[in-house]
Formats: sequence, structure tokens, C-alpha cells
Amino acid sequence: MEEIKIELTFKRMKPEALSMDDSRLRNAAIHAAKRAYAPYSHFNVGAAVILKDGTIVEGSNQENMAYPSGLCAERVALFSAGASFPDIPVAAIAIVAVKDGNMQSAIAPCGGCRQVMLETEQRYGQPIRILLCGQHETVLVASAKDLLPLAFEL
Repeated sequence: MEEIKIELTFKRMKPEALSMDDSRLRNAAIHAAKRAYAPYSHFNVGAAVILKDGTIVEGSNQENMAYPSGLCAERVALFSAGASFPDIPVAAIAIVAVKDGNMQSAIAPCGGCRQVMLETEQRYGQPIRILLCGQHETVLVASAKDLLPLAFEL
């Protein structure tokens, strides 16, 4: 039997230490969270992706009484970018959560969103930087592969 250890390397930084582009992306995700439709969980999530050409596409979680018919903010943003700009690679995604009007600690995407991020990386042949943005810190992950090391791949 072989034992394999999987490690994750990420950066943790204060919001004021973000680059101008990353701050812009974080702010777009905050803006998106304000437009979430979350009448059941009251947990608004916003995501914003920046494409290689600098275009920012926002998405927010959209809940539905016929659960699981809703959709996570990350997938709304990524699918919207793919549908509207199919030939432009995604460079990064920022994710934030807001509850009762207050920005929460950094949250990680669900497994379904991790799989969509990974397939988006594969689609364009390059990693997507992931910014998990909280009120007091941002966690920067270099690639969806880091968040989904044993991914389903064809």
C-alpha cells in the first residue's frame, strides 16, 4: 500500500494588501452579493470573475423554493462569463459572503463550484486564481486544482 499526502499552499492577506486589480475584483463580488436572492438562507454570496482582457462578470446566489433548483454565485458568474465571452479565458474569481448586511469571514466554494472552476481551467488551459474574501482577510489560492485535488476528470 502507498500512502500519499496532499498539501495545500495558499496566501492569507489583509484587504489593504491586495493589488488594485484584486481589490477591484473583491469590490465587484461585494456588489454582487448585495443583489443575491436568498430568501431562505439569508446568506448572500457574491462572486466576480475577471477575464484575461480585464472584463469583470458578476454573479450572486439565486435560491429557489424547489431546492436544489437555485444556483451558487460562483457558477452564476462562471457560466455567465462562459456564455457571454466564450473565447476569453477566466483569470481569477473572488467570492464573498454577506449575512444580515455584514461581510462574513472568508468562505470556500462548494464541491459543485470547485468542479466547475476546475473544468473552466481545463477549458482555457490555465489556472484560475481564487480569492476567498472575508471582512478582515483574503485567502488566495493559485488554482482550482488546489481546492479539488482528487477531481473527476475525463
